Amino acid sequence: MKLAQRNEMFRRLQQANPHPTTELEYQNPFELLIAVILSAQATDVSVNKATARLFPVANTPQAILSLGEEGLKQHIRTIGLFNSKAANIMVTCQLLLEQHNGQVPQTREELQALPGVGRKTANVVLNTAFGQPTMAVDTHIFRVSNRTGLAPGKTPLAVEKKLLKAVPKPYLVDAHHWLILHGRYVCKARKPDCADCIIADLCRYAHRTK
Repeated sequence: MKLAQRNEMFRRLQQANPHPTTELEYQNPFELLIAVILSAQATDVSVNKATARLFPVANTPQAILSLGEEGLKQHIRTIGLFNSKAANIMVTCQLLLEQHNGQVPQTREELQALPGVGRKTANVVLNTAFGQPTMAVDTHIFRVSNRTGLAPGKTPLAVEKKLLKAVPKPYLVDAHHWLILHGRYVCKARKPDCADCIIADLCRYAHRTK
């Protein structure tokens, strides 16, 4: 996709949604970190239901540690893989207190040193909580990037690196959210809604739906 097309693509996405953000509900960087850890192989809706029970009771590292692992599980047991997620969150909270004064670190390396935090999770936190121009490539962004021809690649890391170069700088901070939302609601996996897609004329997808 040429530069002019890329500029036009994000101009339209911005016009349709000037202030995009995550659909996870949170009030501070720590709540976002916990929500993103919980969101692995789970929907944002299911995570929001669980954190609506958890955060009023415990929304700091010390408060979650005070709950105990079994107490934490009672709040998140409706989420897939809740046992392993609870274990990871407990260790993460301990490390935040011991190594970061209870604050969420603002570098990828420090975030990825926390249990349950991979590159994608770290990028979400850096982008959404701290406004850094990172790109967290999930299944939606991977699909949209390849279908449209914006940043084709065979692996999430390859797509991430291409996106950081392909997305025009004025749009880079918000591009993560635009692409996720577009993949979630328009460029869907099984049946993309090409007829109502605002960037359809810029897209290279060969199997468009009518």
